[in-house]
Amino acid sequence: MSALLALEDVDARYGPVYALRRVTLTVEEGEVVAILGANGAGKTTTLRAISGTVRRTGRIELAGRSLARRGPEGAARLGIAHVPEGRGTFSELTVWENLRLGAYVRRGSLRDDFARVCDYFPWLERRRSQQAGTLSGGEQQMLALARAIMQRPRLLLLDEPSLGLAPLVVGEIFRILGELNRREGTALLLVEQNARTSLALATRAYVLEVGEIAFAGTSEELSTHDSLRRSYLGY
Repeated sequence: MSALLALEDVDARYGPVYALRRVTLTVEEGEVVAILGANGAGKTTTLRAISGTVRRTGRIELAGRSLARRGPEGAARLGIAHVPEGRGTFSELTVWENLRLGAYVRRGSLRDDFARVCDYFPWLERRRSQQAGTLSGGEQQMLALARAIMQRPRLLLLDEPSLGLAPLVVGEIFRILGELNRREGTALLLVEQNARTSLALATRAYVLEVGEIAFAGTSEELSTHDSLRRSYLGY
């Protein structure tokens, strides 16, 4: 059976500068995969290449369908939701308005989907009329994740979901991600500086170094290999 997501020999660049070279990776249906590496290694660019927000070449497919000529909307319609670094909430809109935007590419009952995301984030119900920009940083990150869940994606791309957040909030976000994966079978491709936390959730990991894959294997292999940990993960 072919992978849900497949990248083969993908290059990506900003103007004349290449940020990715010959990146090949896969995510199976319902799998959690982590992308690790130092700042500037190409982790964010990998997610952008998948969702079509950076110039790229090579093979990128979701469930056997090419993403090569699709932009962000086309990727979303195929079942990819992208939670970018920095949360990306619409600060002038209410919580409810942000959530409605998450469901714009598909049909279905907004009422049912709102009830569904409230199972993961119960506080959304009482804050639905609040302006998103007045939420705390952790709440805005959770809102960005809830908006992505409204899309009912097959694949969720997450870029540094723990960035700048308190440990208790990070723990809650990763608990919800694990629950989403188990309950709904949503595949996750996770870019995260917190290697310990991401490897605890993921089954496999890729390590990027200067835009190229330096390691690919199971999370256990990476966690227990002393030289790899010291070289790429800093602990």
